[in-house]
Amino acid sequence: MKLFDPIKIGTHTLKHRIAMAPLTRSRAGQPGNVPTQLNVEYYRQRASAALIITEASQISQQGQGYAWTPGIYTPEQVAGWKAVSEAVHAEGGTIFLQLWHVGRISHPSFQPNGGLPVGPSALPVEGGKTFIIDEEGNGVWGEVPVSQALTIEGIQSIIQDYRVAARNAVLAGMDGVEIHSGNGYLLDQFIDSNSNKRDDVYGGSIENRARLLLEVTQAVIEEVGAHRVAVRLTPMGRFMGMGDATPEATFGYVVTQLNMMNLAYLHLVEPVIVGIARDENFDPRWDAIIKQLRGSYSGVLMLAGGYDQKTAEAALESGRGDIIAFGRNFLANPDLPARFKANQQLNPADGATFFGGDATGYTDYPALADHA
Repeated sequence: MKLFDPIKIGTHTLKHRIAMAPLTRSRAGQPGNVPTQLNVEYYRQRASAALIITEASQISQQGQGYAWTPGIYTPEQVAGWKAVSEAVHAEGGTIFLQLWHVGRISHPSFQPNGGLPVGPSALPVEGGKTFIIDEEGNGVWGEVPVSQALTIEGIQSIIQDYRVAARNAVLAGMDGVEIHSGNGYLLDQFIDSNSNKRDDVYGGSIENRARLLLEVTQAVIEEVGAHRVAVRLTPMGRFMGMGDATPEATFGYVVTQLNMMNLAYLHLVEPVIVGIARDENFDPRWDAIIKQLRGSYSGVLMLAGGYDQKTAEAALESGRGDIIAFGRNFLANPDLPARFKANQQLNPADGATFFGGDATGYTDYPALADHA
C-alpha cells in the first residue's frame, strides 16, 4: 500500500491515505461553544485530506473540559458544524466529527451548576490540568479536582447523550462520527484499570471495564449506522495518569469486540505523543501490541502518533496500518498531501498558538500556491 492509493471507509472511497487527525484548538465562538466562520475556513483549507476528523466536540455541557471547545448538543452548534461540513464537501473532502466526553478531566467552571466533574471512580488525577478561563477572560491551565463517581443512572444518561450527539452530527452534514475513547478521557477512564476501581457491572473485569465503550458504540451504530461510526483508542497511553495492568489483554478484548461491529475504521494512537509533548520513554511493548491488535482487526485501521512521510509510507508498506493520520503537520500545512506528493518542505507548527486565539497560527499558514 502507498500513501496515494485510494481506500474505502464505510460508503466513502478516499482519494489517498493521508488523514487529518483530530486537534483541539479552542477557538469555538462564544457564547455557546459554536463553530464560526473562522472554523469553517480552517477546515475548508484542509479539505484535501483523505479524511478530516474534527477536533473533539463535547456531547453535553457535562462533557466539556477545556475552554472554547465546540459542542454538538445545541441547535446553534449543529448549524455551525453544518457550515463546516458544507465547506469541506464543496472542496471535495470527507469529514467525520469526533464525539467527546472528557469525564474527570474537567473543572467546575464548565460543569452544570458548577458541580464536580464525573468519572468512573472518585480518584485524584496526578498532575491533572485543564485549560480554563480566568477572571480576565484569558485561557490558563488549572488544576483538575477529584471527580465524583458516576451512578448507573448517570452512565445511562451519557449513553443517550452519545446517541443524540451522533444524530446531531449527521444532521450537521457530517459523513460520520469518531467516538473518542482515548487520551485519558471518559471512555478510556472506564477501560483502564488505573482509573476504574468500580465494583459493579462497569468495573473489575476487562469485560466490565470495556462495557461502557461497547454500549456507547452500539447505541451510536443503532442511531446512524455502522458505516458512519469509528472509534479511537490509545493503548499504552499514560496521559493524565492513565495506564492498565494488562494492556495486551484489555485492548485485545476491546478490539476483538469492535471487530464484530463492522465500523468504518478503527483509529489507534501510538504512544509517541503524551498530550502535546513528545514521549521519549514510551513503553517498549507498544510495537508488539500494535501488531497484535492489527491481527485482531480485519477492517480499516488508522494509525496516528508522530508520523512523517517516510515512516507513514513504511507503516503502509508493512501492513501495520491502512491510513495514517497527521496532526501537527496538517495544522501547519493546510495542503499537506500536495507537499508530500511534491516532496516539498513543511511549515513548522507554532506551539504558542495551538490553543485559543484568532486567525494567527490557525488559518494563516501558507500553502504551496501562496509561494508561486
